[in-house]
Amino acid sequence: MTLRIQALSIDTNDPSAIATFWEHALGWRRTDEDPDEVVLEPPAGSPEDGVVLDLLFLKVPEGKAVKNRLHLDLRPDDQAAEVARLEGLGARQVSIGQRADVTWVVLEDPDGNEFCVLRALSEAELAES
Repeated sequence: MTLRIQALSIDTNDPSAIATFWEHALGWRRTDEDPDEVVLEPPAGSPEDGVVLDLLFLKVPEGKAVKNRLHLDLRPDDQAAEVARLEGLGARQVSIGQRADVTWVVLEDPDGNEFCVLRALSEAELAES
C-alpha cells in the first residue's frame, strides 16, 4: 500500500490571517490561496520540502469551541527564545491541564489552536538521530 499524509487541515474563520501567523512562525511559503483556503508548505529546496505535510487552512463559519483533538509539537533549538518569538507573533501561553514540571510549553495561536513548543534536544540526543 502506498499511502502518505498530504496535509493537516485546520478550520478557521479567516484562513489568510491564521496562515500569516503560521507562515511567520515556521518560515514556510504560501503555495495556494483563495478566500476559502490557504496552503502552506516548507521552504522550496529545504530538507522538509516534499516530505513534511502541508498545512491547509480552511474557512468555516463557526469559531473554535473546545480543546484541539490534534495539535502540532514544535522542536526548537532554544525553547525560551522560540516561545518569546511566537508570543511576539501573537501566540499566548495557555494551560490545558498540564503539570507544572513538564518540559514543554503550551501555546495557542491567534485563532485559539493549541500547540506545544518542546525542549531542545541534547547533544547526545542529536547524535543519536
